[in-house]
Amino acid sequence: MTIFTSPYPDLATLDLSITERVFQGLESLPDEIVLTDGPTGRTMTAAAFMEQVKQMAGGLSAAGFGAGHTVAIMAPNLPEYCVIFHAVAWGGGTITTLNPTYTAHEVAHQIADSGAELLITIPDFMDVAKDGAKDTPVIAIGSPEYAALFGEAIQSQVPVDLDAFTVVLPYSSGTTGLPKGVMLSHRNLVINVDQSIVAADFQPGEVTAAFLPFFHIYGMTVLMNIHLAGGGALVTMPRFDLPMFLQISQDYKAPRMWVVPPVALALANHPLIDDYDLSALQEVFIAAAPSGPELSDAIAQRLDCKSLQGYGMTELSPVSHVVPRDAPLSGAAGLLVPNTACRVVHIETGADLAAGEEGELWIKGPQVMQGYLNNAKATTDTMAHDDWLRTGDIGKVDENGYLFITDRLKELIKYKGFQVAPAELEATLVAMEGITDAAVIGQPDDEAGELPIAFVVTADPAPDEVAIKAHLGEQLSHYKQVHEIHYVDEIPKSASGKILRRFLRDGLNA
Repeated sequence: MTIFTSPYPDLATLDLSITERVFQGLESLPDEIVLTDGPTGRTMTAAAFMEQVKQMAGGLSAAGFGAGHTVAIMAPNLPEYCVIFHAVAWGGGTITTLNPTYTAHEVAHQIADSGAELLITIPDFMDVAKDGAKDTPVIAIGSPEYAALFGEAIQSQVPVDLDAFTVVLPYSSGTTGLPKGVMLSHRNLVINVDQSIVAADFQPGEVTAAFLPFFHIYGMTVLMNIHLAGGGALVTMPRFDLPMFLQISQDYKAPRMWVVPPVALALANHPLIDDYDLSALQEVFIAAAPSGPELSDAIAQRLDCKSLQGYGMTELSPVSHVVPRDAPLSGAAGLLVPNTACRVVHIETGADLAAGEEGELWIKGPQVMQGYLNNAKATTDTMAHDDWLRTGDIGKVDENGYLFITDRLKELIKYKGFQVAPAELEATLVAMEGITDAAVIGQPDDEAGELPIAFVVTADPAPDEVAIKAHLGEQLSHYKQVHEIHYVDEIPKSASGKILRRFLRDGLNA
């Protein structure tokens, strides 16, 4: 068996909850501002953050949403998001994070599947939240009901089993299928924070513009938890806005930008970049979707900084690989973080492959998820013998241990860093009257990464493209929309998913 190992020494496993680990990074700087709301300038010190977390944990417990209960949050990035997340965790509960652009249909699925008993959102999202949550209580941040959730402070972490208890349930499509609740423990989150701090050489005092959504595991771990646990600070952005992002980066002298490929493309090419002083910038870190060496090199040259990549997935909490700042390599996805190993496995035979050979990437480490909620089959399909996680990505490891992602075995489409599950779009399409069969593939795109493209088989009368897009728009979030619709006589059923996508793509390009 060929096992690739991390170049870093193993880290000690801390017996701390994720919130205890965050507090550990903040307790020595109580008067420092650690959270700033970008649009308004509202600030929160480390001491105020910790006290609000403890008080909200007490209020949630008194209201019946404490230990052992699941609370949902559907909100953009703002300081209160961090408070809610850690209040639930501190009080011994589970938090499930919803995309704030979800439709009521998508909200209903996650609330029901996660078993959430309370949904916290913002006033602008109340109508959609209530429509989707149905009988589940919904509270808006800033309302009197929200203020009532702050009660007598709970001074210590409510005891939980750090390995067995699920503290957070982000949703991911995994390697295939519909979105599933990824069960992550306190241990998963704590070790991945420390693995990432070491591998990314995170320094206390780092401030960054936080536009990567906290509901997504990238923003959750790499922004919210690493910056707080590492003694840094965040300036939150409710959505990506290039001028605001650049203004914050300039004004706060951000040494590092955490971005996704579409934003990286803007940093390389947009003329607006030249209007801002980014001389404090040392690094642009790109993740959530593969990025070629040309883009990294263009950013490094334009901004006179290091441009690095990392690799991960929700099921890994999420980080497994990071390109080190002191040994950059264009196009590489990184070296293994501490306490982590990987294998490259032949897709058909399951045999281990040597350095330089392409196969499916398997990962093993303490950051690997507990499993998928209510889905034993998906968990079994994803987890190989002896706790190895099948990533569904195809790559190779060079002789120096750098990972390169070259293709994807899994069906997911990556649109601007977001996961789009073909199965979810296909199910929504065939639920429409007049569509009898459907297939969705990803079409490569320089800006978005991939664009979802639909192939449909229709009955008479056939819905037109406008009607189909309207149907999808009512049911699914903006990033799950198809960009082209092609009418076909049939969709082959005997082919595997990978062969089917190639068949459809070849027909599209013929």
